Amino acid sequence: MIKKIIPIALPLLALVGGAFGGDMLRTPASPSEPAAETAGADGHDAAPADDGHGGGEDHGGDDHGGGGDPAEAAFFQFPTQFFVPLMRQGDLRDVMILTVTLQTDGASLDALSKKEHTLRDALLRQLMIHANTGGFDGNFTADRNLVTLREGLLQAAKTATDVPVTAVLIEDIARQPG
Repeated sequence: MIKKIIPIALPLLALVGGAFGGDMLRTPASPSEPAAETAGADGHDAAPADDGHGGGEDHGGDDHGGGGDPAEAAFFQFPTQFFVPLMRQGDLRDVMILTVTLQTDGASLDALSKKEHTLRDALLRQLMIHANTGGFDGNFTADRNLVTLREGLLQAAKTATDVPVTAVLIEDIARQPG
């Protein structure tokens, strides 16, 4: 009899436990949101304020010791991913999908965003060269291969604009079968 009850009771217990856990992890309802705003007024909510595009520039003097904004590192993330076709003997084999972010200083972030299209063209051109020379063949995530890719992208970004770009960060990289 117990052997017949266990297959029914076990999924039911898992469902109830999952619902309870989800309820415990759910964000607070709207009446407690004003309490979160008062926590931000105390200065303890600095990390979410810096998550936006350049949000650290608006509050940098208050939260980070004043006056360090132009020298402080800022990041420009391209709003869409880069799609690089991997062609072999005229056939589309795979597609590489990359999310790229450029590191600059805080004062140059706006100028870098104005050059987005020029930078995107230069980086995509470099990614195509990298793909056509076999850079994405084999273990493309090996450290030496990623260093080569980052150096090529950094050189392309520096050539495309006079805005100082100090590093290229590859946030996501994946190969999708074509």
